[in-house]
Amino acid sequence: MNIILLGPPGAGKGTQARILCEERDMIQLSTGDMLREAKQSGTEMGQRVADVMARGELVTDEIVIGLIREKLEGEKKGGFIFDGFPRTLAQVDALADLLAEEGETLHSVIEMRVDDDALVARITARSTCANCGEVYNDLTKPIPEDGKCAKCGGTEFTRRADDNEESLKQRLMEYYKKTSPLIGYYYAKGQLAPVNGLGEIAEVRAAIARVLDASEGAAGRDA
Repeated sequence: MNIILLGPPGAGKGTQARILCEERDMIQLSTGDMLREAKQSGTEMGQRVADVMARGELVTDEIVIGLIREKLEGEKKGGFIFDGFPRTLAQVDALADLLAEEGETLHSVIEMRVDDDALVARITARSTCANCGEVYNDLTKPIPEDGKCAKCGGTEFTRRADDNEESLKQRLMEYYKKTSPLIGYYYAKGQLAPVNGLGEIAEVRAAIARVLDASEGAAGRDA
């Protein structure tokens, strides 16, 4: 199964991607993670990434597609989760061409829909374990009373500087401006599957599982 996760900042894409990796042996292709990994790799592509980032420039679509190609040509496991890419219609076309070249299929585009005001309230209450990256929330998943991370035992927690109401609203505006054409495009192709991104983690997980199981069943009938 190859899927795209769409959703604004804080919608929970990272959390659900980790669940899919654990439960379905999928591989998360996060643009940010791939760029950081490439920068430290010492490869030719990694050097290109490092040079661009050192100049403070945006990494080109060509470079990102090159990084994704390397991943697609490696171990496939249970399929790929595209997280953070594509973000524009040009990137949609580039990804479609790459998947076709590699003999891969895009099975579903899952849109994690949220209520903006509820999302802002949730994110401004968010903190992260500085040691392992586990995410906590003052409202829904507070830091344990003993002050230790439940996952690794760490005692240092941080909040992102841009996790404030003004910055979040700006980030949401940018997301919707860039992403709304993608939502319309994948809807028209019959690949868009919306889920409620503000449900409990288990509820969102179950909704995504239903989408993937249905897509898997359809793929089996077409085979």
